[in-house]
Amino acid sequence: MEFEKTIQEGYAFEEDYFSIGSAVFEGEPVKGAVVNIPLKTLNRHGLISGATGTGKTKTLQIIAEQLSANGVGVLLMDFKGDLSGVAQPGTTNKHVVHRHEMMEQPWEAEGFPVELMSLSDQEGVRLRATVSEFGPVLFSKILGANDTQQGIISILFKYCDDFDLPLLDLKDFRKVLQFISNEGKEEIEEEYGKVSGSSVGAIMRKLVELESQGADLFFGEKSFEVEDLVRTDRDGRGFINIIRLDDIQDRPKLFSTFMLCLLSEIYQKFPEEGDMDKPKLAIFIDEAHLVFSEASRALLDQLESIVKLIRSKAVGVFFCTQNPTDIPDSVLSQLGLKVQHALRAFTAKDRKSIKMVAENYPITEFYDVDQTLTQLGIGEAFVTVLNKKGIPTPLVHTLLRSPSSRMDILTNKERKEVLKSSRLIDEYNQVIDRESAHEILGKKLEKARKEQEAREAREAKEKAKRSTSTRRRSRKEESAFEAFINHTTTRQIGRTVARELARGLLGVLGVKR
Repeated sequence: MEFEKTIQEGYAFEEDYFSIGSAVFEGEPVKGAVVNIPLKTLNRHGLISGATGTGKTKTLQIIAEQLSANGVGVLLMDFKGDLSGVAQPGTTNKHVVHRHEMMEQPWEAEGFPVELMSLSDQEGVRLRATVSEFGPVLFSKILGANDTQQGIISILFKYCDDFDLPLLDLKDFRKVLQFISNEGKEEIEEEYGKVSGSSVGAIMRKLVELESQGADLFFGEKSFEVEDLVRTDRDGRGFINIIRLDDIQDRPKLFSTFMLCLLSEIYQKFPEEGDMDKPKLAIFIDEAHLVFSEASRALLDQLESIVKLIRSKAVGVFFCTQNPTDIPDSVLSQLGLKVQHALRAFTAKDRKSIKMVAENYPITEFYDVDQTLTQLGIGEAFVTVLNKKGIPTPLVHTLLRSPSSRMDILTNKERKEVLKSSRLIDEYNQVIDRESAHEILGKKLEKARKEQEAREAREAKEKAKRSTSTRRRSRKEESAFEAFINHTTTRQIGRTVARELARGLLGVLGVKR
């Protein structure tokens, strides 16, 4: 059969691989036509898309399990809170049995090593980063700053570097921003150039917007070391690190900030690896439209650049979303693995969108892709991957295997056991609030205030002393003047009395004569 031969040849790999399901032709699984995914090309990134309820999350779970089993570290973004069950073995039922009988592939229940993480106050390993680690360029892009504002942010970072002012969290950034626009403005402009008050105000407003989405929980110490994402357990299985994000769905700015920081940190710290037999780390971004819908153009450019470059670090990034059009074309063109679940065609706009989606996949003579996309069942998808030469494999309608782990969440008791066994929680959940720019500048301003008060007190004392001296001198001069006046007046009165007496005597004498 030509179809079976095409699939067998297209999905037979010399390097390590794992099975994702069986090929389907004319509505039935084809015996011997196993759809495999090679580990070697999974650093070329990927896409899992489809309408709500078509099985995207379970596909993500299958691939994450197989990567972990092959010693690859996995990072999952869990927006719906339904991925934690990967830590426990799954349970069989008639649907699982029937599916694997049709595929003629065995199924075995298995749990995987899991680390629960959080960006907020939820239980789990706290993920943080300092403002300094972002640097002025990246931090400016997060804020959506223009060129003038970016220049001021660069001055702020340079000032902090020159004067050993650690920028750890947002209150540090805010304090320095206030300082360079008020008390320290003269000092800053003398050394680094003029700082516009209106631009500082605009930066402050952007900072308030970022804080309003809970970013103050993310910025600070202790910074998470990305090397901890590639740990393995005693059996050599990669840890599946699950970031619990069900409480930040309405805060896309925070999520975009985190994703940009994470990808940048991995790109900077992971060594160049070239083409390896398998990736070191696979990152799955569920609800990927949240990364792109609220991102600025500058932020998108940065994300696109990192996605293109991070492949050489042996890192694969996989986006999970409802429609491929949620992903920018410049990113979509970089993706090697594509798993397309069913799409719904209720309107003319939906049908047009489906036609556009179909054009993103390799041409096939075996399927009417437009039509089949609307008829795929739950747990079915079109699949294409890259072979070792970087050539897309034939597009194949695939009946996907069932996850080996639980397709549900952990119980409270099970979650606590996972948290209790974590060695990262003790390392990253301790509260560290060392002296930083906020405290140092606060002390500097307090010292300046006290010095100003002391100076004003001395000036007031000297003024009072001068005033007292002046009053004493005035009183002394006044006393001398009064004495002079009194002496003069007495003499005048004496002369007048004498004169009048003389006149009287003379008058008497004159009468007598």
